[in-house]
Amino acid sequence: MVAALQRPEGLGALGPTAWDLLVRQGRQADLLARVGAQAEARGHWEQLPVEPRRHLGSAMGLAARQHTELRHEVVQIARALEPIGMPVVLLKGAAYTMAGLDASLGRMVSDVDILVPRARLADVESALMMGGWVSMNRDAYDQRYYRTWMHELPPLKHMTRGTVLDVHHAIMPLTARLKPDSDRLLQRARPVGDDPRIQVLCAPDMVLHSAAHLFHEGDLELGLRGLVDLDALLREFAADPGFWPELLARARALQLEWPLHQALRYAGMLLHSAVPAHVTEALQHSPGVRISTWRQRLMDALFLRALRPAHASASDAWTPAARFLLYLRGHWLRMPPAMLVWHLLHKLVRPVQADPQK
Repeated sequence: MVAALQRPEGLGALGPTAWDLLVRQGRQADLLARVGAQAEARGHWEQLPVEPRRHLGSAMGLAARQHTELRHEVVQIARALEPIGMPVVLLKGAAYTMAGLDASLGRMVSDVDILVPRARLADVESALMMGGWVSMNRDAYDQRYYRTWMHELPPLKHMTRGTVLDVHHAIMPLTARLKPDSDRLLQRARPVGDDPRIQVLCAPDMVLHSAAHLFHEGDLELGLRGLVDLDALLREFAADPGFWPELLARARALQLEWPLHQALRYAGMLLHSAVPAHVTEALQHSPGVRISTWRQRLMDALFLRALRPAHASASDAWTPAARFLLYLRGHWLRMPPAMLVWHLLHKLVRPVQADPQK
């Protein structure tokens, strides 16, 4: 999978067995369309065998349709929020696509993520309800969980189009140990094209959000896709000589040096992302990053397994344990111990309560 992403010129030499494995891994990692899009963009499409091209082309077609639907949906969201004077600040895949970044090449986008000020959350939710978006979750515990402790509203779904919208008021849960100031992120947001209603985070903040999302969450089923996103952002933004100093400064200001350090480390180890030595050194000597050798080795053993495609060919005997431990770690970072125990117990008990026959 990684070789296909980094060296698309070698795809034409793959045999049937290798192609079968690549297609399976690509589907599991949600990266099959990106493999095809990169091969096409670099002029290697015609060298690929017919059958693999059919699989790649199908995935690329789906990604293209999602991008078309996304552009339409973002305009509808902007129209819904325009009466309250609220711009649409896009996050993650929606931001990459609307900004036309390299990270959007073959990127699947199943929903839209936006960032709004917490102080305006009620206004935003009301405006979106008037526009046809309603909460998908009716469970009282989940509603309280999201609204009291989390960094986003429960997912919203449009009543007629069926599109899903995640409204964030922060990039970390309110109970998390790291608390980056969302107002600082919003202050540096920039318009996409000539429409001031549609915005994305500035380049360093986009990288920091990608890093924080990937290395602060417990679910890494699509971890490799997140790392590929990050690698693409770094390679594109690094063309600006001022990017790396600004990235370090923003990481300090937003208290995100630790996830940035981890993101750059594993992007380098798995995808060979080019990170200047002075950036790595600066992060290693940051008070928020200092880590013992044994702890870093443990983190490596876990992340280097969990960041691979969720496919048997990319797993070993320790991979399930690594994924489970990182799942627990993600929850540990999101909330205090007592709250974590209560939340996990509720999640374990609730399915049984929901279905008396079980």
